[in-house]
Amino acid sequence: MQAIVQMANGLLKPLIDLGAPALMTVVLTVIAMCFRVKFTKALEGGLKLGVALTGVGAIMGILTGAFSSALGDFVKNTGLSLNITDVGWAPLATITWGSPYTLYFMLVLLIVNAIMLFMNYTNTLDVDIFDVWHLSVTGLFAMYCGANLFVTTVLVIFIGILKIINSDLMKPTFNDLLNAPDSNPMTTTHMNYMMNPIVMLLDKIYDKLFFWLDKYDFDAAKLNSKIGFWGSKFAIGIYLGIFVGMLAGQDVKSIVSLGFTAGVSLELFSIIGQWFIASVEPLSQGVTNYASGRFKGRSFNIGLDWPFIAGRAEMWAAANVLAPIMLIEAMILPKNGLLPLGGIIAMGLTPALLVVTRGKIIRMIIIGTVLLPVFLYSGTLIAPFATEISKQVGAYPKNLGAHALISHSTLEGPIEKFLSYFVGKASTGDMKMIMCAIVSLAVYTALFVWYAGEMKKRNKEYAKNK
Repeated sequence: MQAIVQMANGLLKPLIDLGAPALMTVVLTVIAMCFRVKFTKALEGGLKLGVALTGVGAIMGILTGAFSSALGDFVKNTGLSLNITDVGWAPLATITWGSPYTLYFMLVLLIVNAIMLFMNYTNTLDVDIFDVWHLSVTGLFAMYCGANLFVTTVLVIFIGILKIINSDLMKPTFNDLLNAPDSNPMTTTHMNYMMNPIVMLLDKIYDKLFFWLDKYDFDAAKLNSKIGFWGSKFAIGIYLGIFVGMLAGQDVKSIVSLGFTAGVSLELFSIIGQWFIASVEPLSQGVTNYASGRFKGRSFNIGLDWPFIAGRAEMWAAANVLAPIMLIEAMILPKNGLLPLGGIIAMGLTPALLVVTRGKIIRMIIIGTVLLPVFLYSGTLIAPFATEISKQVGAYPKNLGAHALISHSTLEGPIEKFLSYFVGKASTGDMKMIMCAIVSLAVYTALFVWYAGEMKKRNKEYAKNK
């Protein structure tokens, strides 16, 4: 496997030297054409990805440049060791797609999905190809911690299989949340839903201890309507900029400038994120057409990116409430080094909260509050890795100091990052880490199996009520 990756690196080196945008433009175009996408549509997708990669790099430079000195003063004035810059998901995607291993993991997961379809182990065709970067981060981090490519590949395949199984388990709940018929093909293999098992565990505890709070649940759409602009990404960015600027002891002009810079950066990250999604649509359609031609007469679920459920107001109401909570937690949690910024809109968690609780907003907020530290500690854990790989692929923010660290405060799959750490360290022969890896993998698997059983019970109830 290492030889395959090395050969790919050799063939792609002239493009790699041109940078991630040029490399990924060509690669995405060629892969789409392999699935019989017209050249013009394939090239369109490739160019959109190149533009998105370039755009996110530019915004990342603006944001980190504006905040680098302020964060330094913030740390000095407050005594808090929040010295890791939260650059959000889009820069991490740029960095990950700059690694040739991401293409390797994508190929492996496509093969796994095809085998599961042929063996009738799933009805989900995963076309959310761009978001393979979430699982690629998990694999790359395992390698960074000491795992070889074979061990890393096994770990990626294991989690990838669970993601696909989870997409089938969630399908009836998505139909319920969308008020859609059984013929609705939409589901998702997105990594943020791998939080479902632990969310469900906490939901069961909530049933025992706090069930009485359900009678106080409220209409999330009305809350969002009342909050309006004041809960938008732009407004939250302004709050953060002013907050950091004041604690850093800056003058009024600098504080105001920092607030507007943070506001526009968070908005632009969201906009550019849609460019990433649009860039893989031709390839996703090509994969869908190819699979449909090979499995005639069989109905498929289509594994999309998570935003097809984004119309549910509960998710955004919870995110608005959880943003300031995460900021407070970041300041008081021991050993946390990450100040939420680019990832403060907690989309790595709120979709899972929505699916498990089925939109009970008070449950979403309370369970989310309990789980946010997992994301902060995961982001702190991977910061040296994210910083090093960003330098390797030439995506390290130019405006940051040479020794500054970057990460993402709500990166999807935080539990899997801890698994990667234990598996990677166990691969070095450390007996303590070997035991940690065995125990953590066993608990992770057992929790998923229990969760799958609970979801099957839920799905039987859906079927009985039809």
